[in-house]
Amino acid sequence: MRRVLALAPVGALLGLGLLFAFFGLRDDPRYLPRAMVGKPVPEVTLPTLADGLPDTLAAPGKGPYLINVFASWCAPCEVEAPILVALKDQGVPIIGVAYKDEPVKTRAFLARTGDPYTRVLVDRQGRAGIDLGVSGVPETYLVDGAGRIIDKISAPLSEDDARRLAAEVRR
Repeated sequence: MRRVLALAPVGALLGLGLLFAFFGLRDDPRYLPRAMVGKPVPEVTLPTLADGLPDTLAAPGKGPYLINVFASWCAPCEVEAPILVALKDQGVPIIGVAYKDEPVKTRAFLARTGDPYTRVLVDRQGRAGIDLGVSGVPETYLVDGAGRIIDKISAPLSEDDARRLAAEVRR
């Protein structure tokens, strides 16, 4: 009886381990939340980096555009910066959202990497990030002319992503 009692905790741990392994293996580690795809751009008003005046993420009726969530402290954001600048050079409108960043650091980042944005909104508390469903930076959203999010990329943009997004905006 003592042996059974002594082995009970070991058996319980093994059972819990198998349970966690079973549920953990069913989850796809590549899953990225896309809850906002198919929904309108959230109605969030934030100050602009340029003058601090309030502005929104929405630009309905102005054709497709991108929203790019970035930060000066984000190394992958620096990696994707040349791709965003190239998109701007192709005429792709991009609204930047400086996520949980200080405006002084955001300005220095844009001076160093280039400024691909038609306007930059400052999201110091991460409010727009919550409304957009941001899971990390950088993230890029493709918005159609009606103001609906039609795609989300949760990683630094690749050259292939840039080609596809530019083609979508030109349509």
